[in-house]
Amino acid sequence: MGFEHVLGQTTAVATLTRALEAGLVHHAYRFEGLPGVGKELTALALARALLCSAGDRLGCGRCDACRRASSRAETEPPTPLHPDLVYVARGFYPPETIGGKKEVAEISVEQIRRVVLARAAYAPHEGRAHVFLIRDAEQLSVSAANALLKTLEEPRPDTYFVLVTSRSDKLLDTIRSRSLPVRFGPLSDEVLAKLLRERGIAEEKIGALLDIAGGSASAALEAADAERASGRERLVEQLLRAVDARDLSEAVALGESVDKNREALAEDLRAFAGHYARVARAEARRAPELAELAARRHELVLDAIDSLERHGAGALVMSNLVASLRSGTQRRPGIKPPIVVTRR
Repeated sequence: MGFEHVLGQTTAVATLTRALEAGLVHHAYRFEGLPGVGKELTALALARALLCSAGDRLGCGRCDACRRASSRAETEPPTPLHPDLVYVARGFYPPETIGGKKEVAEISVEQIRRVVLARAAYAPHEGRAHVFLIRDAEQLSVSAANALLKTLEEPRPDTYFVLVTSRSDKLLDTIRSRSLPVRFGPLSDEVLAKLLRERGIAEEKIGALLDIAGGSASAALEAADAERASGRERLVEQLLRAVDARDLSEAVALGESVDKNREALAEDLRAFAGHYARVARAEARRAPELAELAARRHELVLDAIDSLERHGAGALVMSNLVASLRSGTQRRPGIKPPIVVTRR
């Protein structure tokens, strides 16, 4: 079975398969990259390979150990059926399992002590390996990260850690220095289109979903949700009307009515950016001026998304975006000349 089901991550898979075949697997990996690009899928493939009881260095996928590593308990929490594959994640375990406190924003130090340290101190249950998979590792609290340090640096033989993160910059430097990075890039449009077709998404919708996805399979599938798609299309129509309106009253009203969830709003704006990207491509030969205008507006929408991701207020970001799109200047981070948009 190996890593065949991991799509679009040739470099990361090659790094891991070489290490497995040579018997030189590092004791602590840090899988970093965008959400939804196959990091956790690859971590599970690595775990199967390390736990495989059939002697296949890449994991046979057929033996009892591989099957149990791929299966979850039907009760809560849905832990792996293999006792030597241990999940760590915020809110994964009920409060009574980790000291009685509910994990709202972070992976607690109690989870690390009770779920990781208490097990990592002993040999694997079945003698093959111990694998600890830490999902969204950037959510480790400072005390949890510090509690993990010594074990992460000097684990018992045949004990392995995989820290999965989309924000490695938020990890403590001490955690980063004790883990080997394996980088996962955005998925190609070809891979995403294949995944969407396999989910039964209509061909005429795939192009727009790729613009929103930004290389992430999870973002593409979330964007394909019918209810979200309908709301997103309405917002794009409202934005286009506000850009062409006589004054900014529609922009102000739109800003006050937008979704307060920054992530959802950013996804909607990626669809809006996709609209201008498609216009730019369509007009590139027959109307270069229109294509240039669309390209500049595309940049302005990207800047608005960047503002949201830096915790900008949704209403203010939207109002400023429409004003910039109508006529004005907006400077994107790292770009030297201002982007000037002339309303047509």
